[in-house]
Order: sequence, then structure tokens, then C-alpha cells
Amino acid sequence: MASDTALLIIDIQAGMLDEADPDCKAILDNINSLLARARASGTPVIYIQHDGWPAGHPLEPGTPGWPIHPAIAPHEGELVIRKRASDSFYRTSLQDELEKLGVRRLVVAGAQSEYCVDTTCRSALSHGYDVTLVSDAHDTGNGHNLTADEIIAYHNHVLARLTHPDHSITVVATEAVTF
Repeated sequence: MASDTALLIIDIQAGMLDEADPDCKAILDNINSLLARARASGTPVIYIQHDGWPAGHPLEPGTPGWPIHPAIAPHEGELVIRKRASDSFYRTSLQDELEKLGVRRLVVAGAQSEYCVDTTCRSALSHGYDVTLVSDAHDTGNGHNLTADEIIAYHNHVLARLTHPDHSITVVATEAVTF
């Protein structure tokens, strides 16, 4: 491994993004840029895959929306960790896998900004990790009387300002990410 960093791709599944949407295409392009650079540097890539429930959830295992989005599909040997909560650490093997790899910093991209991305970033601090949230590589839909762009901007702003005595969240654009 080139460093103590891992790239964490959260819930970028077929049922979450529509490539016909220009914003989603930009997110997928940015994630592909991150993936190419992480892989070239030997940085571990870890995918988080949400198991939606109850039956009928758009990310229900075995349904068309559940697989990792084909535009950013894992390569052989890359970890895919399944979860059922917004927190990627909750009742998953993520912490153990990161410890095995010697990871201390997570570069985070994914969906949805206000749920799984936000919760995982906050939880990562409490689990002993520094976080780089990629400002233009996480996505959500319109909701809560806000547009998707407003929700993303809000989370970029708030997460960059969280306080923690030992760890931090840095928010940067795709092109500024280093591995």
C-alpha cells in the first residue's frame, strides 16, 4: 500500500444514480477519476453496498437497483462491504478491514449526502480516522424543501466545520484529492 489512505465509495448503486441526469454523470465521472488515481497509487478501494429493506426498497438485495453501479464497478480483489444502516461502520466489517490495511485516512465519495455519506463521515471521526470528503463526488436527490445542489453544498459546509479533538474532515474537489 502506498499510504495510510483508503478510498471509500458509499452506496453508488444502480438504483441511486441515473446516467441520463447530467449531475449524476458528473458524479460518476469524478468517482472514476478518483478510482483511477487510487488504483494507480496502490491505494485500497472499498465499496459500501446498502442492503435496502423492507421488501420493495429500491436497493433491496437481488433487485435491479441493488448492484454497484456498472460505471464504477469494483475490480477483482476490491472489497465490497454490505450494510443495512446509514453508518457504514455499524455492524459491518469496515473497522476491521481498515485496521488490517493500516488505514488512518478515508477519502469519501458516494450517496446520499445527507444520510449515508454524512453519517459515515461523522462516525469515521469517532472511529479514529481523518476524512477527506470529495465535495463534487457525493450526490443526493431533491428533498426536505431543498434542491440536491443545496443539500450537497450544506453538507460540504457543515462537515468541514465539525470539531473533534483528534481528527478532522477536510472537504476538497476531485482534482485536489491526493493519494
